[in-house]
This record gives sequence, structure tokens and C-alpha cells, in this order.
Amino acid sequence: MEISTLATYHCLAFVWYFFVAYSITHVKTEERPSEVFLYGGQWKYLTVLNLVLQAVFYGVSFLADVLRLIKKLRCAKCIISSRDLLFSVLAFPVSTFVCISFWTLYTYNRELVYPKSLDGVIPLWLNHAMHTAVLPFALLEILALPHRYPAKKKGLILLGFVAFLYISWVLWIYSVTGEWVYPLFALFNPLGLAAFFAGSLAIIVAFYNFGEFLNRMIWGQNAFVYPRKSTAAAAP
Repeated sequence: MEISTLATYHCLAFVWYFFVAYSITHVKTEERPSEVFLYGGQWKYLTVLNLVLQAVFYGVSFLADVLRLIKKLRCAKCIISSRDLLFSVLAFPVSTFVCISFWTLYTYNRELVYPKSLDGVIPLWLNHAMHTAVLPFALLEILALPHRYPAKKKGLILLGFVAFLYISWVLWIYSVTGEWVYPLFALFNPLGLAAFFAGSLAIIVAFYNFGEFLNRMIWGQNAFVYPRKSTAAAAP
């Protein structure tokens, strides 16, 4: 894509995610089920945290595009590095995980992740904006431009650290309230819950590898590793 086209796309994507994140924080709280949005508010749900993550990513992407358009290439190179790290380690694998895991569990038994009582609180379009549209956006981003992936060890350590932080947040909420963020977790004993978290981590690592594979297949081996002697102008 041309830089101006990319800038327009990233700006629109940023506005979209900002709007969706704003919408979920302003649902009809007077009609919410008693078990929803209490301790930790919406910020205990991976889906909502992912919306904020995507808004940040597209905001950084738009900034990188603007800097390239105005020829601030030295600054653009630094922002591009941040953009690529955000996308490769977090934005793509988390979006893919949110979409696929949610709809898999929803199809099996929606009460485990999205109780029917939420239908009167969260409109259908907002549900799909949070849980469905995130995957097409992530795939479109891969098709739009190449992204530099970090060394595999570094990328997986960063992804694992973020996963550890979220699991710690979930466990902390349970220790304070005695209630699980998702009803699904109540089905497991401690060993089963540990196995579930480990399995979820393995799945999100697989999505990380899948994103890297797609990036390589579409853009080639050198698309996500800048040559040592390349200039900032050559950066995607």
C-alpha cells in the first residue's frame, strides 16, 4: 500500500477501536447482571483489554505513517520498531486467541464465557465488534504491510510475560472476590485450572507462530528483518 493509504487505514482502524472500547465502557450499567463489571470493572476481561491493545497498536501505526509522510525518518524508524513489536508479540496473537477461543466456547456452552443475561446489556453489534471483527482486522494488517518479528526467544518471553500478568490479575480478582472472571474457571480444580492456563498459553504461542508464518509467506524471509545497512527510508 501507499503510505497515504496506510495512514488512512490505520487512522480509521484506530478510531474504530477507540469507539468500540468507549462503547463497552458505557454500556447500560443500570441493567447489568449483578455478577458482571464489579471488582476490576471491564478491565478484568481479556476481550476489553484487547480492544485497548488494538487501539494503541493502530494509534502507533498511524503515527509511524504520518512521520514517514512528513519525512521524519529517524523518528519513524523508532516508532516502526515499536509498531512491529506490538503487532507480532501481542496484537495478532491476542486478537486471534480472543476470537477463536470465545466462539469455540460460546458454541459449546455460552454460559461459560458470555451468559445470556448479557444480551440485554451488550448489543449484538458490539459483541461481534469485540469478538469477531478483531480477527479480520489482524489478518488485514498482515496483508497490508510486512512486520519485523523479534528473535523467537525474545518474542515468546515477552508474550509469556504478558500472559503471566493477565493470569495473575485473574487469580488476584478471585482471591479478593471469591468469584472467577469467567464462569468456565469454576469447573476446574487447581490442577485442572493450571492445565487449562498452560493449554491456553500453548494455543496463543501457536497463534504467534502462525502470524510469523503468514508474514513470511506473504512478504518473504527478509520482510521482517531490516538489513543492517538499510536506511530508515527503506523501512516498511
